[in-house]
Amino acid sequence: MTGKFSPFVIKALVDTITGGSGNDNTPSIGIYRSGPKIEQFFLDCGLDMRIGSTSRVPATTDFLRQTANHYDGNGDTYFTRIIEKVCDPREYLAEPDKATAVREHLNKALAPDGFSVVVVGGKALLTERQGSGGIVEPFIKKVATLDFDTVQMEIARALPNLESDPEDAVTAACSLIEAVCRSILVELKVPLPPKKDIDGLIRAVQGPLGLSPGRSDLPPEIEADIRQTLSGLTSVAKGIGALRTHGGDAHGREKGFRRIDARIARLAVNAASTLALFLIETWERQEHRTLPQHAEAS
Repeated sequence: MTGKFSPFVIKALVDTITGGSGNDNTPSIGIYRSGPKIEQFFLDCGLDMRIGSTSRVPATTDFLRQTANHYDGNGDTYFTRIIEKVCDPREYLAEPDKATAVREHLNKALAPDGFSVVVVGGKALLTERQGSGGIVEPFIKKVATLDFDTVQMEIARALPNLESDPEDAVTAACSLIEAVCRSILVELKVPLPPKKDIDGLIRAVQGPLGLSPGRSDLPPEIEADIRQTLSGLTSVAKGIGALRTHGGDAHGREKGFRRIDARIARLAVNAASTLALFLIETWERQEHRTLPQHAEAS
């Protein structure tokens, strides 16, 4: 198979799109789709698939293989559409548990290839694990549980653009921190600061969250270390803000000139997610809030 998706991904897609063979007594993964519904599924992805005289499962397998190898040279693009559609929670409104089962099944096949499906703002996104990985995914789960809508919009904007539009991803990374700070201040009923840039907002949340440098309620043997770490929060935030100014697209960009690449965008998104996750967890601890068990497992 050419492209970036292995044959194991094809097998997992067949399982989740068809729901398995009609003669199979084991519970289906996701929705059991009839032949016409499978054809409609692919049509919704922009693909003309016909079952014909072949059975559902073999026809779906053959079509996915053809798509991967020959479909106008855009196999990877179509596969991304297919994966995101079959994992879209809106496909399973009547049985939301099936959405989780489908995503977990596909992620087991995708992980060795370096990919993962995450749900942000109620939509499925296929991401490269090197770009999102272990840093961003826990942050996404936390944000979904706390229902910070504006934060979900920014992470949904950043992840797909790491490779295709790294400048926009950097802009979204900065906006991500700003959105988290604003959300926390609103939740705490603390007025927004006069200066609503990333520096002003991060300073505004440090006090109410007990994160200001020089706090005195820490054990003496680690106070200096923690103070140094907390002082670095402002430096991280200001650095990402400066990167947006000089390398992002918030203030326009020159035609045909790219100032940053994907690795810098990944640095910004991962750093922003790390800082944002720490701020949310600190707020959560202060508010004595706990995550539902299903959020950790999804």
